[in-house]
Parts: sequence; structure tokens; C-alpha cells
Amino acid sequence: MKLSEHFTLGELCKTSYHPLDGNIPSRVAIENLRNLCENWLEDLRYSQNTLYGNKSKDIPIIINSGFRSEEVNRLCGGAKGSNHLTGCAVDIQCLEPKQMIRMAGILLDIADGTKRDYDELILEKRGTTYWIHFAVRPSGNRRKILFDCK
Repeated sequence: MKLSEHFTLGELCKTSYHPLDGNIPSRVAIENLRNLCENWLEDLRYSQNTLYGNKSKDIPIIINSGFRSEEVNRLCGGAKGSNHLTGCAVDIQCLEPKQMIRMAGILLDIADGTKRDYDELILEKRGTTYWIHFAVRPSGNRRKILFDCK
């Protein structure tokens, strides 16, 4: 099922864990994922490609984690009450710190330019792996920015 032009439900529900529950999102979670894709990830993808001047070469946005069932969230050590549980968060893979900072800047520019709110923008690093945790709730967004680099 396509959530937007370039993103599918399958890629936003994929997991390396093998939960008994199948990691199946509710209808509400699917709508939250659709909002993330249509209103944020598509704009991020377009802006990133424009920034790098790649009209002939398309740079995809790679999602490491989107929706997580309670079981998947527990298995991967996710935070209790995580935005991933409701389909309101994605973890975006970054190849290097420079890409992570540029993507974060683009997301902030999208928020400022469109006056849309986001809940969390967290720049994360573990070892040599970099990603952005980005969350948007239907309401009650906090515009929280954190760095979690270990």
C-alpha cells in the first residue's frame, strides 16, 4: 500500500525482529504514517535532491524504523510510550554527520516555512551509525530538539 508517491506502508513497518503480532498498524497508525510521508518525508526527499542538485540521480530517504507494535518496541529497546507505537515517528538513516545535519535543517525549514508542528527531532548516533528520529503527532506537538550521540 502506498502512503505517498515514494513511500509504502511496507517500508514503514519493516523490522528485523520477528514478532508474533506481525507488526501490523491500526488504521489510525496508518493515517499518522501517511501524514508523515505526505507532509514531511516527500518534502524532505524533494529538498534533499534539490540541495544536492541531483535532478538526474534520485537520492532516496531510507527509513530504518517507522511503526512499531508493542512487541517490536519492547524487542528493540524502544522507549515506553514511543511515538513509533502510534505511527507518529520515523527513524531516517543518515550516511554521515553532514547528511544528518543537512536533513535536520531541511526538516526545520519545512516546519518554519509551512507553520506545521512536529513533536521531536532527535539527532542520534551509536558507534558509526547515524539517524534522525522525527515525530509528528496529530496534536500536542512539542517541537523538541535533542542530540543523543554516544
